[in-house]
Amino acid sequence: MAVKLFNLRHVPEDEADDIRKLLDDRGFDYYETPPGNWGISAAIIWLNDPEDLPLAKELINQYQEERGEKMRREYAQQKAAGETQSILERFMERPIQIILYILFILVILYISTRPFINIGQ
Repeated sequence: MAVKLFNLRHVPEDEADDIRKLLDDRGFDYYETPPGNWGISAAIIWLNDPEDLPLAKELINQYQEERGEKMRREYAQQKAAGETQSILERFMERPIQIILYILFILVILYISTRPFINIGQ
C-alpha cells in the first residue's frame, strides 16, 4: 500500500522539481497526485513501497536543511548588498493597495466582533 511521503501544498516549483529529481536519482518508486480543481485537496508525492519511507524522508530532510541554509545565505547576501525591501519601501511602492488591504481587514474585524460587543448592552 502506498504511503504519503511529501505534501506539495505551498511548495515552490523549483523545490518540488528538486524533490522529484532526488527520488528519481535514488530509484524510488513513487507517484504524485495533483491538487484538486478548487484547491481542496493537496498535491502529494506517494511512495509505493512503505519500506522506502525512512530513507526517503531522511533524504528529503537533508535536502531541506541544505536548501534552508542556501536560502539564508542568499538572503544575507541580498541584505548586505541592500537589495531587500523594507516595509516602508514596500508601502511606498503600492500605498493605495496596502491601505485598501488594511481597511478591508478592519471591516472584517468590525463585522466579526460587533455581535460580541453588543451583547453587553
